[in-house]
Amino acid sequence: MSSTIYEPVRTPPPALGNSTASAPRAAKVLSGAGGASQSGIWVGIFAITMSFAAFTSALFVRQGSATDWTHIALPPILYGNTLALLLSSATLHMARRKLAAVPSTEPHAVRMGLGWLMATLALGFVFVAGQFEAWRQLAAQGLYLATNPNSSFYYVLTAMHGLHLLAGIVALALGMGRIVASRAAFRKSTFEATVTYWHFMGVLWLYLLLVLRTKL
Repeated sequence: MSSTIYEPVRTPPPALGNSTASAPRAAKVLSGAGGASQSGIWVGIFAITMSFAAFTSALFVRQGSATDWTHIALPPILYGNTLALLLSSATLHMARRKLAAVPSTEPHAVRMGLGWLMATLALGFVFVAGQFEAWRQLAAQGLYLATNPNSSFYYVLTAMHGLHLLAGIVALALGMGRIVASRAAFRKSTFEATVTYWHFMGVLWLYLLLVLRTKL
């Protein structure tokens, strides 16, 4: 009786050039889908808008009923501050484009994005410093918080806007610090929310500047 020998079937290893398994992709610097961060920032923007609408409405009412309302000349530095804030929106847009497009394994491209982000922060600080200088110039004219109603509105509105802008500076600085320190991916929805907030601060300032120029 003859015996049949069964040899095990050998599966050839996959060819290197024809492998169907793709290599893992490098993580982007900005990763993750949008979510609660964007929803939350729009709620915050709505609340801020209502607050400033209430204050500017109070300004309109106070001006219309006041007999002691004297117009003040706005410090010219405000227009330079406005330019700095508008430029910061442009540099932040460039930072967003760079960081959203490059993986974290490309340090040169990441540095370019961080450079634009650093320029945004610098311009933000220029704006805030310029606002303090505008206050100093008004004080040199004898116009303080309690001098008259229109100077009170000026200080309150610009201080409120400055504080909200400082919050945006802190958020951008924290995000940049995370990328620089650990090269870890920064959640895209968080960064996008910060970008939206920053652009809103620019639009809000243009509105305030128009109000201050025409009503004070």
